[in-house]
Parts: sequence; structure tokens; C-alpha cells
Amino acid sequence: APPEKKDIPARDVSPRAPAAVPAKPSEKPAPQMRPENAPQARPAAPPQRPEQPRRSGTVVIVIDDAGNNLAELESFLRFPGPLTIAVLPGLPHSAEAARRVRAAGKEVFLHQPMEALGGQNPGPGAINADMSKQEVRDILARNLAEIGPVAGMNNHQGSKITSDQRAMETVLEFCREQGFPYLDSRTTADTVVPVVARRLNVKIGERNTFIDNDSEKTAMSKAINGGLDRAFKQGSDVMIGHAWSPELASLLTELYPSLIEQGYTLASASAYIMGVKN
Repeated sequence: APPEKKDIPARDVSPRAPAAVPAKPSEKPAPQMRPENAPQARPAAPPQRPEQPRRSGTVVIVIDDAGNNLAELESFLRFPGPLTIAVLPGLPHSAEAARRVRAAGKEVFLHQPMEALGGQNPGPGAINADMSKQEVRDILARNLAEIGPVAGMNNHQGSKITSDQRAMETVLEFCREQGFPYLDSRTTADTVVPVVARRLNVKIGERNTFIDNDSEKTAMSKAINGGLDRAFKQGSDVMIGHAWSPELASLLTELYPSLIEQGYTLASASAYIMGVKN
């Protein structure tokens, strides 16, 4: 590039003034003056927390098998969001567990024991396939009197009963009379609950995720995340865990703020099934 052109001043032809006498240097350097309103350096802003990606979907969490141990129940009752606790009948602490759940503002379901195909013992107050309709109704009424009032019912074990149309007709008729919904825990792929419920016009829900088939914390986190993905893609997910899982309550409480921040809605089981907002 060519050198930068400079403006050359015109030649001065006026008489020259006498040369100025150079000033004596001052003995002290001039003080440096700092402007009064000089801007101050601002501290660096703290790093911003990255926003959680927004998601939506309804999440229902049901905790089964309450009634054996009151101490293990307490941590679930401190969970900050909606939670449904399904209480087994006929256990040492069944009635007191149900009372404490209601007192904590959580929802109680009757966790109705039912006969399983594998022959496992479902526990006291169970429905067996060889029972008459009246025997089934009597057992349900007795269990409800112990646990109630309840907001709904779901099955404990029960792969044999939930695949038996005659037995499930009796169970769902009882639910309809009581005015509460039924949640199918889906312990068998051969369940007839949806078919019978449509015929009887009974409101039901269905379990999508078992949280604690493996009760190790990492495995439970993976199961919950799978349920959240399903809720985001399909609109909802019903998750079932168990009161005896030692780390489940703390894990749910730990994850709760993130679920809400991401945009998920937590609902009780009955509100979700009946289509009512909590």
C-alpha cells in the first residue's frame, strides 16, 4: 500500500516572535488527579445455570405394599408432590399406615391381594379364583372397612385373577358401586381388565413402568427416566414403586424439582384416571 499522505502546513512568512524562555522544571511532579466519578470495575457475573429443556406430560407415582413398616413409609409422606400410597390389608400396621397417609395429604389406594399364576402367597385378604362372587365381595368389603376411605384400588400380584373375566367383573362392579377407579398393575400381559371395564363402564388406569424391579439407585433412575420419556412422547406414564425400596423415597425427592422445572405435571392416580386436575 502507498505511504499515508500527510497534510503539509503552509510556510509561515510573518515576523518571528522571540523565542520563549524555557520554564524551569518544577521541583515536584504534578499530582495525578483521579476523576471523582471514574467508573469502578464490576465483579464478574456468576455463571448462569443452564436451563432445563422444556418437556410436558403427566406423571403418576404409586407406592405399593404399605402396611408392613411404618418407619419406611415416613420418607414417602415427606415427598413434596402428589403421591398415591397403596396399602395392603391384614398387616400389623395396615390401618395406621392408611391413617398416616391421609393425614399427610397423600392419596390412599386399597392394594388388593389377588391370586397369582405362579402360586405365590399374596398375603391376607386375598381373592382366589375358586371363590364365589359373594365371597369376593365380602373380602373386598372387609378390606375396605380396614383401609378406607380410599380413592381407588389396584392389584397386589393377581396375574391369575386379572386374567379371569368372571372374577374381574365382580371386582370392577364393586369399584363402580363405591365410586372409585381401578388401577391395573399389569402383572400379566393376558389381563382382561380393559375389556371388562369398558363393558361395565368403569374408569381404569394401567401401570406403564415398574421403578424398582431392580432396587439399586442407578437402575431405578434409569427406569424413571424411561417413564419420563414415555410421558413426554405419549402424554402420560403411570409408575409403580414399593415402600420397601430403601432409596426410592430419597431418589424421588431428589428428582422432583427437575421434573417440575422441565414441565412435567405430577398427579395422583385417582385424579389422573378420573380426568380431574389436582
